[in-house]
Amino acid sequence: MDRDLLAHFPVVLTVARRGGFAAAAAALNMSPSAVSHAVRSVEERLGQPLFARTTRSVALTEAGADFVASVGPALATVEESVERVRSAKGQVAGVLRINVPRLALPLAITPAIIEMSRLYPDLTIEVTCDEGLVDIVAAGFDAGVRLGEMIAQDMVAVRLTKPFMAIMVASPAYLEERGVPHSIADLSRHNCIGYRLISSAAAYAWDLQEKGQDVSVEVSGTVRVTDSLHARDLALENIGITYLFEPLVREDLRTGRLRQVLPAASIEEPGLFLYFPRYASQAPKLRAFIDVLRRSSR
Repeated sequence: MDRDLLAHFPVVLTVARRGGFAAAAAALNMSPSAVSHAVRSVEERLGQPLFARTTRSVALTEAGADFVASVGPALATVEESVERVRSAKGQVAGVLRINVPRLALPLAITPAIIEMSRLYPDLTIEVTCDEGLVDIVAAGFDAGVRLGEMIAQDMVAVRLTKPFMAIMVASPAYLEERGVPHSIADLSRHNCIGYRLISSAAAYAWDLQEKGQDVSVEVSGTVRVTDSLHARDLALENIGITYLFEPLVREDLRTGRLRQVLPAASIEEPGLFLYFPRYASQAPKLRAFIDVLRRSSR
């Protein structure tokens, strides 16, 4: 096998994982033309296309899917071997790829990244904000962040935050104009800033409790988003009532910019966790990140 060709294999895998040449180029810090050249070189050597290209999309061909399925694990094994060698020397270097929902950034991730940048200048932390339930192993991430209840049992989980409440909030101006709801049923008469789930494309029903029982409440309104921080911004602009995690609006509640609605209906969530496959825990870059996260969450 041509050694130069082997160097192109990670490029092919990145195009497959990122779903396009431009996204792969950004992830690899390469030009789109260089990525295209690498893929074309592999395709020419194999004698068949790996990707079906249109002006709007890039998708794996059957041959491409077979290539990724066979070469991906092999390259992962090589990367693990390199990490084990680095582990012996305790080097914290390379690229740490993590997949996180945007709400996790202010709650845990950003403070840890600031500390990691100071301590480990040879390490690059690549953060992908994603509100969907991505398969971190298949997508090439070292770790991800989710609510504890959403993590597969075969993953190792490290707590990032304490449990917190999921609450409803609105601005004083909105409540003065539209009135304060006194029951869950009253929400049907209010403009609720809802959510669209990226993973299933379904509208999210708010998880609440009524008389000690968990209930799922479908809400309606003029806006539906995929990002809770965006929902907060809209609530601050007097658009309506929204549902989000209390730490995201703690300062807004303290200063009076937002007010909690129906506090008795709030539920407790288990908190955010960093999760990763067990084999990845030996990598110095991930161990260092976990240590920093634990210190910053105390």
